[in-house]
Amino acid sequence: MSELLVEENTQDTTVVTRVVSHPIKQVWAALLTPAGQAALLGDGGALGDKGDRWQAADGTFGMTRSYHPMEEIRFSWHARDDAPRTWVDVRFEKIDDTSTRLEIVHDHRGAEIDVPQVRAHWEAALDRIANDAL
Repeated sequence: MSELLVEENTQDTTVVTRVVSHPIKQVWAALLTPAGQAALLGDGGALGDKGDRWQAADGTFGMTRSYHPMEEIRFSWHARDDAPRTWVDVRFEKIDDTSTRLEIVHDHRGAEIDVPQVRAHWEAALDRIANDAL
């Protein structure tokens, strides 16, 4: 089960938050599986250690910038080869023993992007994580 909590969208930043009815350890472990990685990044996408590059089958790509277990994963994200680099933070917060808040913050400052499309992209990613990976 997942519940949309907050959407904060500006020309520079898109924020999408969900609460999932699973403990933080389970959510973290699920995100590290191939299904969890694909849910977040798209088919073929896999985050690695800091400095590791990733690429999804849809052409999106980037690099893992920071990795803090059960707290945050930060990576660069390019929509395509000629697109500017943007930054995505996936944040985890334990609410209680059975619930976790997942938040995706996409900083696209300076990039010309379709904000509603980016918001929809990350909402769908959180839905896939909550419904398919867990």
